[in-house]
Amino acid sequence: MDCAHQSQQGNDRAPAVREKMSQIKHKIIVLSGKGGVGKSTVSVNLATSLALEGKRVGLLDVDLHGPTVPQLLGLNGSPVTIEGETLHPVEVGENLKVMSIAFLLGEEDAAVVWRGPMKAVAIEQFLGEVEWGELDYLIIDSPPGTGDEPLAVCQAIGKMAGAIIVTTPQQTALNNVRRSISFCSLLDLRVLGVIENMAGFVCPKCGEVTNVFSKGGGADMAAKAGVPLLASVPLDPAIVEAGDSGRPYIYHYSKSPAAQEFAKALPFILALEDEPADDAVAASCPGAASCPAATASCSAAAAAGASPAADIDAVQRFAVPTSDGVLCAHFGHCQEFTLVDVDPQSKQILNKTTIPAPEHEPGLLPAWLADKGAGFIIAGGMGSRAQQLFTEQGVSVIIGAPSAEPEAVVRQYLSGTLVTGDNVCDH
Repeated sequence: MDCAHQSQQGNDRAPAVREKMSQIKHKIIVLSGKGGVGKSTVSVNLATSLALEGKRVGLLDVDLHGPTVPQLLGLNGSPVTIEGETLHPVEVGENLKVMSIAFLLGEEDAAVVWRGPMKAVAIEQFLGEVEWGELDYLIIDSPPGTGDEPLAVCQAIGKMAGAIIVTTPQQTALNNVRRSISFCSLLDLRVLGVIENMAGFVCPKCGEVTNVFSKGGGADMAAKAGVPLLASVPLDPAIVEAGDSGRPYIYHYSKSPAAQEFAKALPFILALEDEPADDAVAASCPGAASCPAATASCSAAAAAGASPAADIDAVQRFAVPTSDGVLCAHFGHCQEFTLVDVDPQSKQILNKTTIPAPEHEPGLLPAWLADKGAGFIIAGGMGSRAQQLFTEQGVSVIIGAPSAEPEAVVRQYLSGTLVTGDNVCDH
């Protein structure tokens, strides 16, 4: 698919996305820069909590390669009704509607082998072709990192209520998760708060708390970012048991310490009811294009001298593989890497450095670029294994970028105008 055709198709889907999303008051995306932190568990339990409060809730699983929401809700094998171009989500009780790629795969072990542009198309279809109806909240569970899927969600929806960041307490997780906050800042997406998961193990016999993964990392990260710590959820074997058996933990274990911590996040989300709906904010705020949130929380943050999504990195570094001064289609065959430093607040380019590429060795570049401080890599093509290695290093990957000067590519990404095409090196 050529870039122009892909862009036109995206424009054709945009009215349907706007129409469907206008019926949903508050859209929230759940993010984490690292896998294995329990992000889907958080999404499922938040959505279930809101539904139990009588709110009309949608839960959209945009983890296209590893969807787990159906398993956590006991919905594996549930049929999706399709009428023409309209998909009807799976309903759980009276107040919860769920959509996941897993419902459409046919086989539980089927693999989704898609390039970036195909992911964007699928996400736009989930947003614009699913009959969500009128909802109070749409919770969007995204895969680890800040690549194709969360970027496609944010660009397709536009104005959102905000993001919830999920982390675990240890430093290795925090280093990666911090980039999710930078991602939000770059996209003018308000961070509603941080949920620290696996924050100590509560002994079921004596009640003693053992800090298996360090202590207080999530609270420290939230404080530095100027956002609330929504909850600090301890380890509980029953969470695993509930997920494996497809029973929402917060419903079946509502009296447990972990469930009570999950419940602490609820008032922060319900407080959105006192704010205008997402689309109303976008229409009424004169600075909506550049302001993270035109709400009372903005005024409070301004009075305190901080943005609601204040960045905790002084500089965001992009790595672009280049040859002869322009982006090289095959990132592993480039002459050099151009490192572009950006101020996350103003989105202005601060500095550009070109460094020779090292001798090519399998698996070397992700760790090498992460060591250089790169948080994003924008490339023309990249194999799936390399993408996985970059994600493990906490480096977000944008692929399918056109051959152009590296500063121009970075500016287009920052402004949301970067048009990506096929992954020219998907192997």
